[in-house]
Amino acid sequence: MPVDFVPRALDHIAHQPESELSGDTFHLLDPKPISMGETVNELAKAAGAPQLAMRIDANLSNIVPAPVMAGIQSLPTVKAIRAQVLSDLDIPPQVLEHRDFKCDFDTRDAQRALRGSGIAVPPLSSYAGRLWDYWERNLDPDLFRERSLTLTVTDKRVVVTGASSGIGRELSLKLGEAGAEVGLVSRTRERLEEVASEISERGGSAHVRPADLSDLEDIDRLAQELLSEHDGIDILVNNAGRSIRRSVAASYDRTMRLNYFGALKLILALLPGMRERKTGHIVNVSSIGVQTNTPRFSAYVASKSALDAFSRCIAPEVVSDNVKITTVYMPLVKTPMIAPTNIYDAFPTLAPDEAAQMICDALMDKPKRMATRLGTFGEILYAVSPKTVDLVPNTAYKIFPDSKAAKGEDDKADSTDGDGSGGGEMSSEAIAMAYLMRGVHF
Repeated sequence: MPVDFVPRALDHIAHQPESELSGDTFHLLDPKPISMGETVNELAKAAGAPQLAMRIDANLSNIVPAPVMAGIQSLPTVKAIRAQVLSDLDIPPQVLEHRDFKCDFDTRDAQRALRGSGIAVPPLSSYAGRLWDYWERNLDPDLFRERSLTLTVTDKRVVVTGASSGIGRELSLKLGEAGAEVGLVSRTRERLEEVASEISERGGSAHVRPADLSDLEDIDRLAQELLSEHDGIDILVNNAGRSIRRSVAASYDRTMRLNYFGALKLILALLPGMRERKTGHIVNVSSIGVQTNTPRFSAYVASKSALDAFSRCIAPEVVSDNVKITTVYMPLVKTPMIAPTNIYDAFPTLAPDEAAQMICDALMDKPKRMATRLGTFGEILYAVSPKTVDLVPNTAYKIFPDSKAAKGEDDKADSTDGDGSGGGEMSSEAIAMAYLMRGVHF
């Protein structure tokens, strides 16, 4: 109930003749309280959010006797699962305490004392909008995202691969500015030094660590340097990657070495220290293609899927060591990696800064996975009706042209960061699909 109702009611009752109210008890509550579901719907309406369409009768949960339910809920595993589910849904545990709170109040004396005064509990619908407005202006956690990043990474040792350009560069700048000690990894020392210099100008700290992540021996050298000079790494962001736009006949060798084996070897080198210190976070930058099975990217998607599967399998092993693993299913981003593919000039893409912010959000919130709504929808739809979903990528496969390199027209066009020279103009149908499937690369 709104707090102004209580003092008004108290004031009115306190000024009544004592003889009329002596010995009475006044419960200042709504005589017609609404259910939890109705409360949620009123607040959802004020927020412009979807409302609950179906509710489960609480009596269904009462089938299990209360002592048995209490015993089950006291089990450590059940308590841990319950806490994790609430955390994933951003629901404070106290909410369940209020939901399960069983107490009846008799408001008849209060109603009799307030009769004729015009003082009554207003319906939630009359002030839900003001409650939500206050939340958005003062309490929404998104208002404090910059401060949250600083609290998350200050004085933490963070390694970012692929840090010399694109997403990795923007992420490194954000982390350095937020107070992290950033280890910059990529092949080219000169470009890394430029990034480190810019971080230093913004008041941050960065170390240049040139390495070829497709060379497994070079990764061993890099890992030894990191561990010996920094006494362990707190956060690893596997951002470096190679994408090649080819049909199934493409070579998988180097793509797998960089996207999977390189990231895997770096994880295995740094993970033991995280487990020993009982803290750590590994963020793997994957692709929306893993969720949507895009044609012409079998080598790229296979390498990203392999790292995704590895991460899912080791997560249960390290969760008790307080090591978090997050996979970010990144949509199409305007970076040097896609520059050789000319048709992507007409695709709606994220800016590198926006993509870097997705990773910052992952570092702050530590979710198991982070994805766009379209990617998640594609994944769910594929689980329900895979043959139907195949028709959409097949349409894209037909209407989006091959690159010149893929056709063998330019032997030198193959690049470590793209597919070659593009492939000519896009049809209006292709442009429409690119915007309909925003963020998906074809």
